[in-house]
Amino acid sequence: MLQALIFDVDGTLADTERAHLAAFNAAFAAEGLDWRWDEALYTRLLEVSGGKERIQHYWQQVYPERRDIDGNELRALIDRLHEVKTAFYEEAVRQGAVQLRPGVLALIEAAQREGLRLAIATTTSPVNIAALLRAAMGPDWQRAFAVIEDASTAPRKKPHPQVYQQTLTRLGLPSAACVAFEDSANGLQAARACGLPTIVTPNAFTAHHDVRGALRVLPSLEGLTLPTLRQWHAEAVGAPA
Repeated sequence: MLQALIFDVDGTLADTERAHLAAFNAAFAAEGLDWRWDEALYTRLLEVSGGKERIQHYWQQVYPERRDIDGNELRALIDRLHEVKTAFYEEAVRQGAVQLRPGVLALIEAAQREGLRLAIATTTSPVNIAALLRAAMGPDWQRAFAVIEDASTAPRKKPHPQVYQQTLTRLGLPSAACVAFEDSANGLQAARACGLPTIVTPNAFTAHHDVRGALRVLPSLEGLTLPTLRQWHAEAVGAPA
């Protein structure tokens, strides 16, 4: 029986990536770097999970011959850039640049009414999660979620399944009692590694991803009802709806 819904955040709960991209570019400019990521480059960089990891990956592409002997110089640069980027992103969210994707809030509210547990399993930072969901759901947004796992608690980024392993452990539920929601190939791989039936809602940055193995691939969650979701889940786990 379906007992819990587990949500990724960036790209899944909301189309956040353009706001993240603008924040990265604003941080680069603020720190005096001549880097500028366009959408095509950022789409490729999104194959690397995690903002800090993305910066490091790009740095290694720009400076392939440069070596940071003890790692301190590069780590300090990445930490500073990510802190500045996060501040720009928070301000963009506060000004209304990001909203939840269609159908997300309706599904969350329906799940709450019917006693399903809700969880977040993301590799983004807790600050980014709070900025988004505080704006979308109000100051008490955390009460909606029984479990929140993020970059601070699960440092091994998707496609590694750590964040889903920890989410299931904290929920105290088997994967067969849950459905995960993702937007990308890395997210799907992480969820499926834990045996989670997974619905994928691609966005403009992940539309080209190979998401074979998903329970369903939908343009959004708009119009998705719990009876339909229960039926799909039952078919996936071989249980009565």
